[in-house]
Amino acid sequence: QVQLVESGGGLVQPGGSLRLSCAASGIIFSDYRMAWYRQAPGKQREFVARIISGGSTYYADSVKGRFTISRDNAKNTVYLQMNSLKPEDTAVYYCNADTQNRSGFMTYWGKGTLVTVSS
Repeated sequence: QVQLVESGGGLVQPGGSLRLSCAASGIIFSDYRMAWYRQAPGKQREFVARIISGGSTYYADSVKGRFTISRDNAKNTVYLQMNSLKPEDTAVYYCNADTQNRSGFMTYWGKGTLVTVSS
């Protein structure tokens, strides 16, 4: 059974930092691209950042220069370091894993962790 479990969310003041973690189980972690998405109240889920197995990273323009995605294949964990947080970063952050293999395109989601940026 595949599980993606996010942690690290919470309340932080504008300009502050948080580090989110996503622990994966039930998959061959190194075979998967890992990503973070977020969904703000009343808005659609949007892409935040992605890291592929080789370490290349991709970011939404809105977070470039402030957020850093990383992965530890030995720990089956992906991280999102968020700095210089803004109120508009407030959202539920979701971890996503996907891969293309002989079975087709496989994608999995975590249940999310809430990040609130407010003074």
